[in-house]
Amino acid sequence: MESTEDPGNVLLLQPWASVCFAESSKLMAKAWFGDTGYALLLSDLSSLWYERADSELIQQRSKELNKRLTGHASSFLNHLRDLMCPLLEGQQDSSTSFSCQLSPSMLILHVKSELLGLPFYWDFRCSAAPVEMMSRHLVRPLMSMSLLLQGQVQKLATLLLQKDAEIEDYRESGAALSRERLQTEPFKEESFLQTFEDERQETLGALKMPLPRTLSQRLSMSQQKRKRENARQQLNNLCKSQWCRPPSLRKLACPSPRAKGKRPKGCSAETGDPFTETEMLLLS
Repeated sequence: MESTEDPGNVLLLQPWASVCFAESSKLMAKAWFGDTGYALLLSDLSSLWYERADSELIQQRSKELNKRLTGHASSFLNHLRDLMCPLLEGQQDSSTSFSCQLSPSMLILHVKSELLGLPFYWDFRCSAAPVEMMSRHLVRPLMSMSLLLQGQVQKLATLLLQKDAEIEDYRESGAALSRERLQTEPFKEESFLQTFEDERQETLGALKMPLPRTLSQRLSMSQQKRKRENARQQLNNLCKSQWCRPPSLRKLACPSPRAKGKRPKGCSAETGDPFTETEMLLLS
């Protein structure tokens, strides 16, 4: 019974695998093998190549490349499946060799193996894929996964901060750990995001792609938030030491009388004195 599955839709569900060939050319690949044909996608993350072959094409190409072998297309298809699946799983057979030949409009994956004790040759002749296919198989899945992972990072960071607050509350209530080895350092979101950025840039290596803007923005916001919190704490401590009531975010309350006349730019509305660095940070 022939499969009625659409190769395009089924191929979309297949995972990408990183494959390396004899000449050290590294590509991303995914493949689907049905009852009467196959579909193959290859990409170097800059271009995408695609081939779809049915039983008629397989029969014709097998006669072209393997004149000493005769058989039904299904036999050659099963053998190709047995050759490609280990490659995609990172378990390539040493008796099988793969090599790539790239031209402006085509990528040919040469395969050399054995079938029934005779040499077996095959060429996957992949043409340049259209932009829509690249979007469907590469861009949209990668963007979806990136957004999903960013959302998970944000949720986990929030959860860790809540857990730290809960632990601190327990400590202030007099609770103590029964085993010191279980003690952990408070989660620092800014350090975590900075480490993530450094590792990401190192992993990208020669690609030199920037960190996604959303994470860069979040890192900057986290740094600004930390500075404001530190500045607010410093000003609170200063006011307490001078017997002043704690300041609000934008109005600094001090016991000095308000100076008359137009105040200079960058000076306090309460005292007429220039803003300190801490006050300027609070007002930013």
